[in-house]
Amino acid sequence: MTALLTTTDLVTCAGVARTFGSGPTAVVAVHDVTCSVSRTTRAALTGSSGSGKSTLLHLLAGLDTPTAGTVNWPGLGGHPLARPGRIGVVFQGPSLLPALTVAENVALPMLLDDSTERDAHTRALESLALLGIADLDPRLPEELSGGQAQRVAVARVLAARPALILADEPTGQLDHDTATTVIDALLTACDELDAALVVSTHDPLIAARLPEQWVMRDGSMIESLEAGR
Repeated sequence: MTALLTTTDLVTCAGVARTFGSGPTAVVAVHDVTCSVSRTTRAALTGSSGSGKSTLLHLLAGLDTPTAGTVNWPGLGGHPLARPGRIGVVFQGPSLLPALTVAENVALPMLLDDSTERDAHTRALESLALLGIADLDPRLPEELSGGQAQRVAVARVLAARPALILADEPTGQLDHDTATTVIDALLTACDELDAALVVSTHDPLIAARLPEQWVMRDGSMIESLEAGR
């Protein structure tokens, strides 16, 4: 990982910090992080709970604003909120709309991006099948287990075909075999889409599947290296 700008950089962070609150009760969630994500990035973001992993992912996604430093998206043509669909985020918590079926939840981002209903539905079913849950398409979120709902959330991101996927503990509620299926699907989709992938995880077996390791501690990125080094 490097902070040098190249034609393949999707996101760059330079001296980025994020502090919540002020004064003696202020919490420094991210401190002086410099990194970049290219189209070839396949990185595991590791560290204990509270180390800043989720906050860093939100900064990379443009969902939060740093209190110091800069985040830029040169390879995405500007801030991702102005270009919907370029970044796909898999959140830790529930993120499905309760009134929509599984297929409708997965298709929704594509419909908002002006895809036809037929194309959006087809891509939704393809994405669900990739994760082994095509049979869930008519169900409502309340009929799903936590693990099933998380796989639907991953399918929704994959169906939108983003240039960068940021996944926050996407396998935290899954057993080992299902977690392996999810990581396989993420890696396969990124290879097919020529998309980048950053996955935060506590699971060393999941982290080992990614060729890069970004290690967070107390808000700082203390190590960044290729797997096996």
